[in-house]
Amino acid sequence: MPRKVIIDCDPGIDDAVALTMALFDPRLDVVAVTAVAGNVSAEQATINVQAIVEQLDPPRYPRFGAASAPDHAPYVDARHLHGADGLGNAGLAVSQHARQHPSEKLICDEIRSAPGEVTLLCLGPLTNLARALARDPDLLSLVGRVVIMGGSAKCVGNVTACAEFNIYCDPASARTVFRSPTTKTVIPLDVTDPVVWSLDLLKQVPDDTTRAGRLLGKILPHLFRTYRQELGLERIDLPDAVAVAAMLQPELFQTTDLAGDVETSGDLTLGATIFDRRPNSLQRADIEVALEVDASAVADCILRCLAEAGRQT
Repeated sequence: MPRKVIIDCDPGIDDAVALTMALFDPRLDVVAVTAVAGNVSAEQATINVQAIVEQLDPPRYPRFGAASAPDHAPYVDARHLHGADGLGNAGLAVSQHARQHPSEKLICDEIRSAPGEVTLLCLGPLTNLARALARDPDLLSLVGRVVIMGGSAKCVGNVTACAEFNIYCDPASARTVFRSPTTKTVIPLDVTDPVVWSLDLLKQVPDDTTRAGRLLGKILPHLFRTYRQELGLERIDLPDAVAVAAMLQPELFQTTDLAGDVETSGDLTLGATIFDRRPNSLQRADIEVALEVDASAVADCILRCLAEAGRQT
């Protein structure tokens, strides 16, 4: 039976790739896609979630959740990489919904409707999950599993020297989630960074006779250009796609249970994820952290998922 999944994301080109994988994989039943501010503003993230799904037109539409800005967090986005609209300035058309549920409410509703069965895949800042836990404390006992793309096991960041983007965007919410007694798996930069893509990727995704291929063809070239112009790199990363692969094929990742927390203050360390590896630590090791990855096998998994999306569209 397919696993019920809520995908919480801040689209983002790599989020769009991740959604393309997940919405057509027979192992997953994506019951909802909830927007969160991160790569783009809350308003733009809400638009992008709907636009991506409508472009792909999957056999079963998920419910949509609308984002709102975090309460207390440093302002940061990634439009310099993803474009002003977060999707490579593709100008995707989107229909107007008369009413949209807040993301945190939708998360609560979907988890309550299937206690213990829903996996929450967090591909952006953890604002929505922290709000959902505050809104409904009983949710802790009802959520099946939380998979988080974020943080860094080695404290080597990508937005500051020691902080990863998703955690830095809303460190207070990340701390709330890290300290909560939910069953958590963290996919940090340490295992997403080795999975890199050259320009050959554009030849390996579905062609533009498919809906999936047309979407990817509109947005991926932009990411290659900005990685070269802004970062001086001739390749791109797709960390959110790696997180989907981790959910589909966990055997490709080596994990260790660790105690972890998030730094919520400090001029240099705000948003850093700290994992306690002391042998005599009194902290409970309650977070499953991926530390090693079979990068080649994960890349193959991603390409197979995209090929399936192309076949169905």
